[in-house]
Amino acid sequence: MRRASLILIPYLWLLALFLVPFLIVFKISLSDTALSIPPYRPQLDFATGWQEIRDFFGHLDFENFTFLTTDDLYWKAYISSLQIAFFSTIFTLLVGYPIAYGMANAPDHWRPTLMMLVILPFWTSFLIRVYSWIGILSNEGYLNQLLLSIGLISEPLHILNTNTAVYIGIVYTYLPFMILPIYSALERLDTSLLEAAEDLGCSRLTAFWLVTVPLSKNGIIAGCFLVFIPALGEFVIPSLLGGSKTLMIGKVLWEEFFNNRDWPVASAVAVILLLILIVPIILFQRNEQKQREADG
Repeated sequence: MRRASLILIPYLWLLALFLVPFLIVFKISLSDTALSIPPYRPQLDFATGWQEIRDFFGHLDFENFTFLTTDDLYWKAYISSLQIAFFSTIFTLLVGYPIAYGMANAPDHWRPTLMMLVILPFWTSFLIRVYSWIGILSNEGYLNQLLLSIGLISEPLHILNTNTAVYIGIVYTYLPFMILPIYSALERLDTSLLEAAEDLGCSRLTAFWLVTVPLSKNGIIAGCFLVFIPALGEFVIPSLLGGSKTLMIGKVLWEEFFNNRDWPVASAVAVILLLILIVPIILFQRNEQKQREADG
């Protein structure tokens, strides 16, 4: 009973906060748009009786999902979101790995301080941190003022309201999610393996590529998944830092819900986004399971 109760708790959590909301959104995605409150007319009504429910499942209407394939806006938004999330993950890895490597090789008494500095941004509101980049990246912002004062540029750089600003915002926001798992993997690294590689004739750089990077693979994979998955559906950063040409599915989803008030189409967009996210989530879970089996 104790084991069953411990297993039951997370399943009840997933049922209440994932499966039930997903079924509600899926039900709305099969509804018809209407000028009402809420702005849709459900095709499936459980109060109509079992025969009506059977007739509904016999004639499922995926009109809203079909509509997504006829409008270029939606599939372009999915592709753009995948592209931005992928390259943001790569940039975050390129920035985060050296930081994690430096933390893992720092003296023991410095590591808690460095760890605190990494997680310190989480003490501030996410929205405030993103808003601060507007003051940094705008034409009159601190970055342009600095570059103009030291003479590197003759006129302000146009960074805000571009994809570049979106990449900067995502990398800054999700950098701790990349650093922490890589640092955890590097901290457990047996330094005697590096010494053995150097004794066998490897240079420090060669030993790094042949020993350190492969042994930190699990941390790299975990960090990439932790950045890619939330970046794919990001809404706040592209809305505040990106321009009108920045197309991400999170912005499209918000506009369908609140501007167009087309809840059925917005729900269909959300369902497809979730199905896309299931793939990296499953891969992430398999990687975690393999890591636990290896550690065991």
